[in-house]
Amino acid sequence: MIKFYITTLFFISSNFFFSQKKFAQLEQELPTPNIYRTAAGAPGHKYYQQKADYKMVLEIDDLNQILKGNEQITYTNNSPDKLEYLWLQLDQNLFAKNSDTKLINVQKMTDYRSIKDIERRFFEYDGGYKITSITSNSGGKMNFSINKTMLRIDLEKPLSSGSSITFNVKWWYNINDRSKVGGRSGYEYFPGEDNYIYTIAQFFPRMCVYNDVEGWQNKQFLGRGEFTLPFGDYDVKITVPSDHIVAATGVLQNASSVLSSKQRKLLSKAKSSDVPVVIHSQKEAELNEKIKSTKLKTWHFKAKNVRDFAFANSRKFIWDAQNAKVGSNNVLCMSFYPKEGNPLWERYSTKLVAHTVKTYSKYTVDYPYPVAISVHSDDIGMEYPMICFNGGRPESDGTYSIRTKYGMWGVIIHEVGHNFFPMIINSDERQWTWMDEGLNTFVQYLTEQEWERGYPSRRGPAYKIADYMRGDKSFISPIMTNSESIHQFGNNAYGKPATALNILRETIMGRDLFDFAFKTYCERWKFKHPSPADFFRSMEDASAVDLDWFWRGWFYTNDNVDISISDVKWFNLNTNNPSIEKAILKKQDSSKDRFIGDERNLKSIPKTINEADDNIDDFYATNDFYKVDTLDKIAYQRFLKRLDKNQEKLLSNGNHFYEVTFDNIGGLVMPLIVRFTFVDGTNEVIRIPAEIWRRFEEQVSRVFVFDQEVISFRLDPFLETADTDLANNSWPRIATPTRYQLFRQRKSRENPMQRNRRIQEDFPPIGE
Repeated sequence: MIKFYITTLFFISSNFFFSQKKFAQLEQELPTPNIYRTAAGAPGHKYYQQKADYKMVLEIDDLNQILKGNEQITYTNNSPDKLEYLWLQLDQNLFAKNSDTKLINVQKMTDYRSIKDIERRFFEYDGGYKITSITSNSGGKMNFSINKTMLRIDLEKPLSSGSSITFNVKWWYNINDRSKVGGRSGYEYFPGEDNYIYTIAQFFPRMCVYNDVEGWQNKQFLGRGEFTLPFGDYDVKITVPSDHIVAATGVLQNASSVLSSKQRKLLSKAKSSDVPVVIHSQKEAELNEKIKSTKLKTWHFKAKNVRDFAFANSRKFIWDAQNAKVGSNNVLCMSFYPKEGNPLWERYSTKLVAHTVKTYSKYTVDYPYPVAISVHSDDIGMEYPMICFNGGRPESDGTYSIRTKYGMWGVIIHEVGHNFFPMIINSDERQWTWMDEGLNTFVQYLTEQEWERGYPSRRGPAYKIADYMRGDKSFISPIMTNSESIHQFGNNAYGKPATALNILRETIMGRDLFDFAFKTYCERWKFKHPSPADFFRSMEDASAVDLDWFWRGWFYTNDNVDISISDVKWFNLNTNNPSIEKAILKKQDSSKDRFIGDERNLKSIPKTINEADDNIDDFYATNDFYKVDTLDKIAYQRFLKRLDKNQEKLLSNGNHFYEVTFDNIGGLVMPLIVRFTFVDGTNEVIRIPAEIWRRFEEQVSRVFVFDQEVISFRLDPFLETADTDLANNSWPRIATPTRYQLFRQRKSRENPMQRNRRIQEDFPPIGE
């Protein structure tokens, strides 16, 4: 007895200890709260961030595709530390001939599928910065050292806390042709007319972030991990051919010098219009394409409290704009696109920009900037403060597929949405892609659903991540993986975190509680540098919901959701009423399967001895077990005397008890949402919080009580938990047939609009 007790105690203790890992708190994984970042997930009373202000003079050489720049940087040290050197990012060095990016890519011969792939492999491009000089504000040379995509300036004396330094950097580089070398920035060439669209970004040496989390964020730029930048004010002058239209971060300062009086009037009209106003028309753009002025113009822009600057220019640009009211702020929403973007772009782009800034503002923070811009460039999607570059190009005949339309809608919403994540809520993209891409994709989903009912969003709904999560775990990274080391980048950094937030909103927390907590996080960290811990802690602090189990499972592991209904047991209470119980027993016995020997003996044995001899059977042989006799009735009356009225009622109301067992196969604990369908065709849904798994992570059971019989059980009936195997979610099991397709149809080269046009031409309406 003692031995059994000790053994049992040890088993229970071991099981309890083991089962705590999924519901253990995250203290050991998260950094210790301090004076800079609180345990509540808010900026601490000593929080600081640096400031970097830029004055730039830029020139686009349209004949040779060269960008020349002269920038003055004023860097303010708001940290408590003395800085002996400064770090700047040289992102264009990604294209240098000795770039690490060209060496570290894993390659196979199967990557070369066409002669174009081979041609690209041998394409030579003199990329990277040509730094002409770095000088102090007084003109003296400054010592600097370049380490690939990072530049260190060694200071003559440390930059003390609270002080500033101003210095100048002069540089130039060859702008990359995106069709040949790729890139987030560069130019697109139109050989038929010998014209260019320039979409220029991460184009200037930029200050790195210095903060309390890791000091200098000077991790090399390898191409995937994006940009972490301090806020500052920008004053930028851009010289381009005089027939080019320029779109840029910030507000145009010299409209009277670069715009005609007609354009200025139309621009003024657009500022109060709730529909797009065309400022520079397709007809005017087509005229510029042909004339190609050799004169130059300088466009002057200013932007306050932004973390970056980007611009686009081309003589091909059509330009339209409208106003969007966000709180007390008027936002001028604009689009710049070539004729190749029409009819899609003139119909949708600016309306999408306006819708996006208004919808994101509802869920995050009010859009604070005066403009929001969408620029069209084929096969690209990239974001910067107040401006983004987006793909979505129709066919040359003006038709387009539904995929092209939704692709264009989605990329504009997504890239404009990046104004909030990370341009305003300024996370560390170089380290954590999910903090901008995942959060942005989540709000993109909400915005898409408000744009069109039933919008076929690629990411967001839980069931759409199931295929990825059930895949080969050796190619699935936890979300909390550095940007450069992620397997399946889109699913990991965009899809899974967006799905996780959607599940929190719809299933774990509820919309009202989630929306309040999410907005709290956004308000706390607007124009600041949040970390993952700040997000996790803010969501819990503002909601009073312990989500450590959720962050641990969804963000720190590659487990998947696969919960099954593994067993169902059906019970009815024994009433002890012999009239009821013996009738039930008789019915059950009559429905039992019979032994085959007994069945055959009915025919093979004409008469048994007791059937032939009346003296064989006695009292026991003639007694009917299923008959209610006097003794049964007396025993039942004695039983009733021991019950009170409530107990008697409980025994007589005919409840059905179901013990349902659930197995956690995938490892990721989730709430149990079960739909019970009754014999009369009605159903009921019961939701059980994920904490049911807190002590037993692999299997749990629950007893459900109903006043009528259940005919089927369905787990996750609304596809809200990302369960990767729906076949084991039903009881009884449901066999779902698979439609086996013998022959795959050949994909048509026509889009539906082209096919419809051809049919109308071939079969005109009668009478024409």
